Amino acid sequence: MSTFESIAITDLKKRYKKSQIDSLKSISFNIPKGSRTGILGPNGAGKSTLISIICGILEPSSGSVKFTKDDGSTFEGNDLKKQIGFVPQEYALYEDLTLMQNIEYFGALYELSKDQIQERAKLLITEFDLLDVGNKKVKGFSGGMKRRVNLILSILHQPSILFLDEPTAGVDVQNKHAIINYLKKLNELGITLIYSSHHLDEAEQLCDNIILLNKGEIVANDTIDQLMNQTESKSLTELFLSLTNG
Repeated sequence: MSTFESIAITDLKKRYKKSQIDSLKSISFNIPKGSRTGILGPNGAGKSTLISIICGILEPSSGSVKFTKDDGSTFEGNDLKKQIGFVPQEYALYEDLTLMQNIEYFGALYELSKDQIQERAKLLITEFDLLDVGNKKVKGFSGGMKRRVNLILSILHQPSILFLDEPTAGVDVQNKHAIINYLKKLNELGITLIYSSHHLDEAEQLCDNIILLNKGEIVANDTIDQLMNQTESKSLTELFLSLTNG
């Protein structure tokens, strides 16, 4: 069976209706299997637009996004959807359902069998210390617990690529630490991480490569170490400010 190899983004452009300027301007780059890539930039740089296009939520004005396999072919349709997990900034769960009901519902959407759902649910709720609340409604959970549920529902189908949009927004230090550590563990298992956030210290912990956008264009695409050496920056924040005229 062919497996995911890379994402190839070629000459991607996006102009919204009634806008006089492009939100994305001829964006091209590759994301290889197993990488931890941060897509960063100031407000209005085009981060959300770019991630939405890569995920297939939004259509580009021109250009292409291809999810390639190791045999050179590409994933399409439902086969592609099964490769992708998405952790949105907003909670993507049903608060009036229990944790297990949420897992069963999303598992069914992913076409998992009942046995697969039960097996993966047990592993994940144990990993995220939620065993005691499996039969409680999610609306009573703390923000940190909901963030953990958000992540569980996004990886239930064991995707090859995981998109993360502010995955630790509004959580305390302990929950943030647990989520970041688990994401690193997923990456060690071969899952490709594509991360977007305003938390540059968190990006520095998690990412090995960054794509920095400013005004719809790529102003940097390299490893954090290489970019910091090139710009003589002492931190990712200093690098960010120097390249975005902050």
